[in-house]
Amino acid sequence: MSLTVDIERRLGAFRLKIAFDAGEGVTALFGRSGAGKTSVVNAIAGVLRPDRGRIVIGDQAVFDGARGINVPTSKRRVGYVFQEGRLFPHLSVRQNLRYGGLFSAEARRPDHFEHVIDLLGLRELLDRRPGNLSGGEKQRVAIGRALLCNPRLLLLDEPLASLDAHRRNEILQYIELMRDEVRVPIIYVSHAVEEVVRVADAVVLMSAGEVVKVGTTDEVMGRPDLRPAAGTFEGGAVIDAKVVEQDLRHDLATLAFEGGTLTVANVDALVGEPVRVRIRARDVSIALRRPQEISIQNILKGTIREIGSERGGAVDVAIRVGDTLLRSRVTQRAVESLGLAPGRVVYALVKAVSLARTDSGPG
Repeated sequence: MSLTVDIERRLGAFRLKIAFDAGEGVTALFGRSGAGKTSVVNAIAGVLRPDRGRIVIGDQAVFDGARGINVPTSKRRVGYVFQEGRLFPHLSVRQNLRYGGLFSAEARRPDHFEHVIDLLGLRELLDRRPGNLSGGEKQRVAIGRALLCNPRLLLLDEPLASLDAHRRNEILQYIELMRDEVRVPIIYVSHAVEEVVRVADAVVLMSAGEVVKVGTTDEVMGRPDLRPAAGTFEGGAVIDAKVVEQDLRHDLATLAFEGGTLTVANVDALVGEPVRVRIRARDVSIALRRPQEISIQNILKGTIREIGSERGGAVDVAIRVGDTLLRSRVTQRAVESLGLAPGRVVYALVKAVSLARTDSGPG
């Protein structure tokens, strides 16, 4: 299943003009608040009608301005999960979930219902009412109801915005499971970099109603030149790795990736599990020789690929470590005093406690 979006819509003084393709897995619509992300998912769902363009789900055009096609929302087979669950308060969890089956004979199959319940851990909640659920539990039920519509496409519009950090982590774990088991495109709207880095396979970076960049998570989230469009987000590297050792005494894990190994603190994962780690450019230092007797746990040998332009006295240096591109933010004076230049072999230094583990590898 695939999704193609190429639309325009005028909303007062705001002009939405966006085009991208999405396949199976999670595609994140990422950008500052007001970039137009929710307008895009509303157009996909059929809630907002574009002025012109096309929206194609699989081999069906659900909107085509030139041909006069605009399939009603109820017939698009799109599951939509909002910031707040929007559950029916007078119905039990079981009844809220069964509501999704009204739109699909496939969803009414007992085995499909049971699979969704187990996937999202809902079995103990079935007889409870929404008023007796936590925010995270409500969102899990809302996601389950959307899945039971047997959708060709799932839209998640900032589903974690109203949750605290603990509940966000809980829902992210279920979204990861869903990403790996549900073979439909998932469009995930967020302006939180931690969420996007953790769950997204691809990213559509938006700004002022337009697409700035489309690419893999690492390609988009590692680009320092995209910071103006992404708000406070800073560049770095997103690394898919696997746990190869756990030092329980010191609460440290060793992760293997294409460029070598990393030592990371506080990784709650078993040996063999995939994890995704984000290394911010500001947390990477550079040495010309391998340091000795130093507290820093990660010393990675690499080659400088490029040196960015100076911004406020700082420079982003791209370092190739195996097949991974790390970025280090250093001063222009450091670049000059160390004689840093493309092709030079250096050592990238990363403190174990500075690594931001995002808890998931690719699907």
